[in-house]
Amino acid sequence: MGMGFRGTVTDAPDFDAGADAETLYNAMKGIGSDKEAILDLVTGRSNAQRQEIVQAYKSSYGKNLIDDLKYELTGNFERLIVSLMRPQAYHDAKEIHDAIKGAGTDEKCLIEVLASRNNQQIHNLVEAYKDAYGSDIEEDVTGDTSGHFKKMLVVLLQGTRDEPGVVHADLVEEDAQALFAAGEEQWGTEESIFIMLLGNRSVNHLQMVFDKYQEIAEKPIEDSIKSELSGDFERLMLAVVQCIRSVPMYFAKRLYKSMKGLGTQDNTLIRIMICRSEIDMLDIRECFRMRYEKSLYNMIKEDTSGDYKRTLLALCGGDDDLAGEFFPEAAQLAYKMWEISAMTKVQLRPTIRPASDFDPADDAQNLRKAMKGFGTDEDAIINIVANRSNEQRQEIRQAFKSILGRDLMKDLKSELSKNLERLIIGLMLTPAEFDAKMMRKAMEGAGTDEHALIEILVTRSNGEIHAMNAAYQAGEALSALHNNNNNSPLVCLISSGCCHTCHQTVK
Repeated sequence: MGMGFRGTVTDAPDFDAGADAETLYNAMKGIGSDKEAILDLVTGRSNAQRQEIVQAYKSSYGKNLIDDLKYELTGNFERLIVSLMRPQAYHDAKEIHDAIKGAGTDEKCLIEVLASRNNQQIHNLVEAYKDAYGSDIEEDVTGDTSGHFKKMLVVLLQGTRDEPGVVHADLVEEDAQALFAAGEEQWGTEESIFIMLLGNRSVNHLQMVFDKYQEIAEKPIEDSIKSELSGDFERLMLAVVQCIRSVPMYFAKRLYKSMKGLGTQDNTLIRIMICRSEIDMLDIRECFRMRYEKSLYNMIKEDTSGDYKRTLLALCGGDDDLAGEFFPEAAQLAYKMWEISAMTKVQLRPTIRPASDFDPADDAQNLRKAMKGFGTDEDAIINIVANRSNEQRQEIRQAFKSILGRDLMKDLKSELSKNLERLIIGLMLTPAEFDAKMMRKAMEGAGTDEHALIEILVTRSNGEIHAMNAAYQAGEALSALHNNNNNSPLVCLISSGCCHTCHQTVK
């Protein structure tokens, strides 16, 4: 895990539970409720802070906030907001309770929750369930399920998996052989081996076992599970394997399935968006984008509506397709690869670093203020733009668009004069857009500015050149170069990426 925080919902700074309770109280007073105020407040606080608001509401108004919210709101929006107000473990407990108590069991919910939680989350869930329903979760689950499926659920409910990082090096090969012997090699599968190993070994250990298994069986363990096991037990074991491989990818797939096809499985959508918003939503978004070539944000936007949609989007936290407006996928990837390789090769020593306490919305509004009315406050503009990293500036561009509905570049162009305008606009472009613009400039007009072309092409890495090419739009740069300098060595540079020795980057 040790990746640090990868969620989209964090503690709000300057948090005041009493004031928030009052805001919610006022939002629900009178006729009709101010859904927007409720939505903004609830999604703008972490779960721990929401618990304090519940307490403050109780002590200020003597009422139960969750009951009031249930009374005021309806449909999916109500379910989502009310679920957000519950402590995470209690939300899990309710999901499991609902999955086994209704008519018929919701096995998919049981599988998703129990396969994806770590030991601590499982222990918290067991306690919360006891507290909320006065019964033992294990008894309730076993009363409602059967066979190997039931056995594996019981193992998962123990929360006794080895902690991440615990690897029994001497057992990796042995475990892989045992799984192979239990499944592929014999008539009838020895399910208990699968249950024991997949339920108790650590994530890191099992990742190594799966690699070894693939060598022995000449196929991934998922394929063996599909051919050897069946029904809910098969689905559960596949989910466990997927979570061992990558929890964010598992959730990305679940989210996609919940929205693809007829009707949205709102239960699943609500559950995952809530549970992961403070853990790894950023990683889930990345996996989603990679696998389905569209952003989670856009899929939610197309698939849901109203305040429900706006709350889900707030939990999603951002649209990974927006970056595509600046330059296409391949270029972004190339640029990312370059950034990573550049960082590992040389410790760069820039003068501009990302601003801490960065708030793009705030910056966008301050830029707008600096440009409104008579005269422009150049200092304010310079102060903001020059003290943010390029990535942060891209967020300001987006914020300006989404909050004010205006194009920041256009506003800046109309407000600033000559060189300042060129400098500020240059800073606001992505590196690839900026290079593309410089290339275009160098070749426009009478005569070519070879110095500028040479400078750009020999100092950029492959990744940057590819990113620039993409930004230049499908080879306009190439055709212009070919027209201007038919047999110029520059054509080789721009076509192939940098071949300069100081940037020996693998193509």
